[in-house]
Amino acid sequence: MKLTPPQREISSSPRRFRVAACGRRFGKSWLAMNELAKFARYPNSKCLYVAPSYRMAKQILWDDLKSLLREKRWTRRINESELSITLVNNSIIMLRSADNPDSIRGIGVDFVVIDEAADIPRLDETWQAVIRPTLSDRQGHALVIGSPKGRNYFYDMWNTVDSNWHSWQFTTLEGGNVPSEEIEAAKRDLDERTFRQEYLAEWVDYSGLIYYNLHDANIVEMPLPQNYNLEIGCDFNVDPGASVLGFRHPGGIHIFDEVEMWGTNTYEMVAEINRRYPQQRKTVYPDAAGAQRKTSAAHGITDHIILKNAGYELRVGSVNPAVADRISAVNSAFKAHDGTIRLTIAPKCRKLLDCLRKQTYKEGTRQPEKAGLDHFPDALGYLVNHLLPIRVETQGNHAPIRRATGAYR
Repeated sequence: MKLTPPQREISSSPRRFRVAACGRRFGKSWLAMNELAKFARYPNSKCLYVAPSYRMAKQILWDDLKSLLREKRWTRRINESELSITLVNNSIIMLRSADNPDSIRGIGVDFVVIDEAADIPRLDETWQAVIRPTLSDRQGHALVIGSPKGRNYFYDMWNTVDSNWHSWQFTTLEGGNVPSEEIEAAKRDLDERTFRQEYLAEWVDYSGLIYYNLHDANIVEMPLPQNYNLEIGCDFNVDPGASVLGFRHPGGIHIFDEVEMWGTNTYEMVAEINRRYPQQRKTVYPDAAGAQRKTSAAHGITDHIILKNAGYELRVGSVNPAVADRISAVNSAFKAHDGTIRLTIAPKCRKLLDCLRKQTYKEGTRQPEKAGLDHFPDALGYLVNHLLPIRVETQGNHAPIRRATGAYR
């Protein structure tokens, strides 16, 4: 397989444990496939690929890996249900998820790739108690690779000083797969911390705060324009139901009101919004789960149907956007890397502001702590991610680029 110079440097290292912190679109998946094939070329080898979740393992590598091995005519048997490939030399390549450690325990492997390592909760336990023991009886090797996300256990592994270990740090530009003009565009679009983390592969310390880009400059009064369309972000809950209300303008989005209702249902939330703003056209960006969820008192009527029946225009996908993408979109809208502010909030939205200021990640993870602080940020995230998304662009076998887009699509 053809590798870029940085990929080749990592691949050619003789160290048993290799840790690579790389910017987005570096070509981590391509490198992972190369290393799996390299170790699997020896007969009767067992090679393991571990991603944070089953879905990620399948999306990131499975189809491309099958295509690669078929082209080489190395494949003897493919097990779609177990995500395993048996080669003509009796070697086996297996894909597993870190959120199901029991699927990894008890097997011995010659080589393992841990991909998107920073996204694996309790990576320390997964490595020490589950993955590292699988390498012992065969003296197996490991490649741990990902983009930095705070100074977590991936950072500790990257900092390991030992003759068996070696670490690398490569930016997106050094990876050679993204032109400098695209990186400059991302620098303008993204907030500084996200750009440094995603493209420069720096170990940015977030100190646990999720919406770190909210500042006083985002909290402003703005007069309501004439004949505006009411933009509504909605998180379906009973205790509480939460909605944020705003409008679009040439510079972005302004949130000017919030609705919080306890012991409620979607009918009551709609009635309250209509009472406050009876004349406005309304577009709602709801939780995708509302296509099945019934927080209303009426049997058989979903939350989405209630909104449609009320005359609201729905903008929603079949599934919610990834939590990390929603959070990145909101932070980038609060302040892009070039200082542009595209999201403002009225001071009267006290509950929304309080939640944004207080919500943190669970210790040692990138998983948001809920504790009653998640409903309003989620409602805001559905709206912002739709109108000002971090657009995902994919090319070839590489990881996606995420770029902030403008207020209008």
